[in-house]
Amino acid sequence: MKSSRQLKRIHSISKSPMYQHFGETLAGVSTIRAMKVHDRFINDSSIKADKSANAYFVYTIVVRWLHIRLELLGAVVVLATALLAVLSRKSLGADKAGLVLSYAINSTFAITYLVKSYSEFQNQLVSVERIREYSAKNQEAPAELPSDKELPPNWPSEGRIVFKNYSTRYRQGLDLVIKNVSFEIQPSEKVGVVGRTGAGKSSLTLALFRIIEAANSHWAIASHSGPSLQEAEMQEVSSEESYMSGVNIDDFGGSIEIDGVDISTVGLETLRQHLAIIPQDPILFSGTVRENLDPFNQASDLEIWEALERAHLKDHIASLAEGLSFEVAQNGENFSVGQRSLICLARALLRKTKILVLDEATAAVDVETDELIQKTIRKEFKDRTILTIAHRIKTIMDSDKILVLERGQVQEYDAPSVLLRKKGLFYSLAEQAGEVS
Repeated sequence: MKSSRQLKRIHSISKSPMYQHFGETLAGVSTIRAMKVHDRFINDSSIKADKSANAYFVYTIVVRWLHIRLELLGAVVVLATALLAVLSRKSLGADKAGLVLSYAINSTFAITYLVKSYSEFQNQLVSVERIREYSAKNQEAPAELPSDKELPPNWPSEGRIVFKNYSTRYRQGLDLVIKNVSFEIQPSEKVGVVGRTGAGKSSLTLALFRIIEAANSHWAIASHSGPSLQEAEMQEVSSEESYMSGVNIDDFGGSIEIDGVDISTVGLETLRQHLAIIPQDPILFSGTVRENLDPFNQASDLEIWEALERAHLKDHIASLAEGLSFEVAQNGENFSVGQRSLICLARALLRKTKILVLDEATAAVDVETDELIQKTIRKEFKDRTILTIAHRIKTIMDSDKILVLERGQVQEYDAPSVLLRKKGLFYSLAEQAGEVS
């Protein structure tokens, strides 16, 4: 039984890479076909499936061997009972001998069933172990903190963002992806972030939403190597000061402030509710158009239609038979990439937050949709702070300032005209993009 349980555990573990590979293949099937690497992915899938099947095959053999041994044991018990009945035939009548044999057979079945059930119970406990393993994994920071109640009702009212000597990594033990970054974005300022692949542009967005934490912060360490936050939350907290004492950021990790508030002292749910983002890969969920635009049901139909009109999508949604009740397919497959981007734009318009992040939002759309989105952003978000992760240099040439990143560090930060005159890294990127001659 110990062997079968270990094999069941190995089989359960071997299924995870197979399922993960299958999911990743489905998500990137268009890229796989475009790059003509489907043979490699088919081969990888076969290898992972073979490993899982091998573990399951050995597991079934061990279970079958256990069943054979139990059946053999039952046969031995019945045989021994029959021999005893024959040897005791003088003192044991035929009726009693038959009754004893009947009980022996039934008891054998009962013992076999009991052992099989116990063995299966032990094997299925592996699933419980896996659930316990995942539930014991350290979680991200709490959704809400006591200090959230002290925030002004309209926070952030200005949209000022300040990075102070900020550093971060994706996991404890890995290299820093952003290193000692310091810069300030003024209210309603439009800032474009540029840099080569791997410069840390998207990491900056993840840091702003606290998907990754400041290096050496309490939450970063607890998320990967420290005590579980669930256990920490269960401990008694005598005051807000003692609760927040674990959130302090050391000098090495730095901090990010929005309107003078360190975001590490704000609950994740509170923080993310006050930020809006249009991602590079526009995300739509299964449900109605209305649920995708206003998942918390905070806006009226009139406000939603106004947002769609400002996002230049009203005519298309109105042409659908169900209108706002039109069912969105999984991952928004019944909308084009451009339409999904416009829906995300309408969603951002409904949020009415002071800070908007564009994470290469127009990188995957056609030029016409790109210009439409840029035009809407300039008109509708003129009084909001916008941080644009740029894929096309052209889209951020009219920004108030340009932040140039290289290997996770700020190389240049100034107005586009000033940076072009300097003929530094930004000038080089603009020249490669054909924006300067």
